[in-house]
Amino acid sequence: MKLKTQDSRLKTRTAGFTLIELLLVLVILGILAAIVVPKFANRGEQARQTAAKTQIAAFSTALSAFEVDNGYYPKGKDGLMALIQKPSDAQNWRGPYLEEKGGIPNDPWGRPYFYECPGKHNASSYDIMSSGFDGREGTEDDITNWQQGK
Repeated sequence: MKLKTQDSRLKTRTAGFTLIELLLVLVILGILAAIVVPKFANRGEQARQTAAKTQIAAFSTALSAFEVDNGYYPKGKDGLMALIQKPSDAQNWRGPYLEEKGGIPNDPWGRPYFYECPGKHNASSYDIMSSGFDGREGTEDDITNWQQGK
């Protein structure tokens, strides 16, 4: 009988985890979460910034093609629309220069891009800017064509 009691104790002891083992696993999971979560949390914002830079580069390419055909860059706040619809003063327009259905796309944060010609930063051409995540012009998160090479 004594032998049977020792066997039953061994079986119950190996059947589950101790409190210390469970706490150790929770601590390990907590450490892993503290390392991994911040790395993935910023990925969405980085993707939106990259998308804005890519879109500004596409605008720049299309604007260069427009300028080669017409001899000038589109003027005014609605100047980017000249890449899709022929302006009345564009004699040699060979567009559309952008293949955008539904008009000029907004930036990845849902706001329109700022376009100005002649530009304040590029006096001989144009300025294009997204105000970034905060939506305010002149802050650190702005994405512009005059800072693309930096």
